[in-house]
Amino acid sequence: MKKEQEPIRKILSNNLKKYRGIFHYSQAKLAEKANLSMQTLNDIEGCRRWVSSKTLSSLAKALSVSEYQLLLPENTDLDLKTNELPLKSLAELKKKIKEQIEDQFENAIKKGDFK
Repeated sequence: MKKEQEPIRKILSNNLKKYRGIFHYSQAKLAEKANLSMQTLNDIEGCRRWVSSKTLSSLAKALSVSEYQLLLPENTDLDLKTNELPLKSLAELKKKIKEQIEDQFENAIKKGDFK
């Protein structure tokens, strides 16, 4: 039974794959650098598992990016020169992430799915 993929999980998955490609890391290499099992990384990239804040930090550190960059949708207006977001965009991103996380919690409670 295939579950509907939640947007924030898909964004994280896409960004992990994108940054792995930039650094030419295999899943095994990134998992090792982030001190995760390859299965855990595979589940995260496959949208089957969500990350803790500690895991998100480990992945970001292993990829030399900030945690928020792993949660940015592709069409976010990141200033590529400074690698920063305008304050307005950050506020909008925070609001969207908060809404999506709240939706995920509500869905998990309804379904009893806490993986």
